[in-house]
Amino acid sequence: MPPTKGSTMNEFENLVAVVTGGASGIGAAIARRLREGGASVAVLDLQPEGADAAHFAVRANVADDASVRAAIAAVAAEFGRIDIVVNNAGIGAQGTVADNDDDEWARVLSINVVGIARVSRAALPWLRQSPSAAIVNTGSIAATAGLPARALYSASKGAVLALTRAMAADHLGEGIRVNSVSPGTADTPWIGRLLEKADDPVAERAALSARQPHGRLVAADEVADAVAYLASPRSGSTTGVSLEVDGGMQNLRLRPE
Repeated sequence: MPPTKGSTMNEFENLVAVVTGGASGIGAAIARRLREGGASVAVLDLQPEGADAAHFAVRANVADDASVRAAIAAVAAEFGRIDIVVNNAGIGAQGTVADNDDDEWARVLSINVVGIARVSRAALPWLRQSPSAAIVNTGSIAATAGLPARALYSASKGAVLALTRAMAADHLGEGIRVNSVSPGTADTPWIGRLLEKADDPVAERAALSARQPHGRLVAADEVADAVAYLASPRSGSTTGVSLEVDGGMQNLRLRPE
């Protein structure tokens, strides 16, 4: 049956959500938003000590299958169920195709792409038992827009987009919805580190803000709200989509003022 209208404050009540990379940045905002919606939240992170004390935090390396399986098992043992998986863990990469060697390509793809497969397949037995199963993958505007000096990162996020759609097709019959969120340039610790390395951090921040039509960086909470929509049982007819949170960068072509 379609969900009834009402408050969204408890839309995740009695549901258990796993958020990878949930101890900082966008992941922390997602974990907080899901908890505010009533979910019990498990954070999987390389540095779980940074997670909010309200969350069940587990150390996990998404680049290592044994680590992922142990972490998912710990979550299942703690809560007895898993209903939502947010594959948010990822790393950035700069440069053209000439600037990163094979080892770096393998490292980034293992974390950003194969990491989603590792976490999802470990959680699938639990998701298949849930009446409200959802997977949300964190993609990027780089999957669909050519950005300079982001060859490796763009390749990884393009793969995330394709993987999301393939997973949505594979698991729809099992009652598992799979979607992705596609942020523009977000105000995160990673961007902060890039700005620190720039010759003129103020000018670089202004340039990053200006390339998004609404004229600023995307807030982590805005991405978290989009994830919450895609993960919510109230969105039962939404699957296989990529939801842009980019200030119009993907679709708008504004005339300069």
